[in-house]
Amino acid sequence: MAKKQVDPIIVASKAKAILKKAGCNTSGDALDGLNGWAYWLLEQAAKRAKANGRKTVRNYDFIVM
Repeated sequence: MAKKQVDPIIVASKAKAILKKAGCNTSGDALDGLNGWAYWLLEQAAKRAKANGRKTVRNYDFIVM
């Protein structure tokens, strides 16, 4: 089954610069993984806000346990 393509929300050049500063190289699929994780994190934060009766996502909605 093919992976679902999603629009990138991560600034690739910024992410690569951070990894380069840490002394790491970036593989071709690294940013796809990071982008997928960012989408998941946003979806979880939205679910948490809704579960708490809010439409507004707050910084503490990003806490993953």
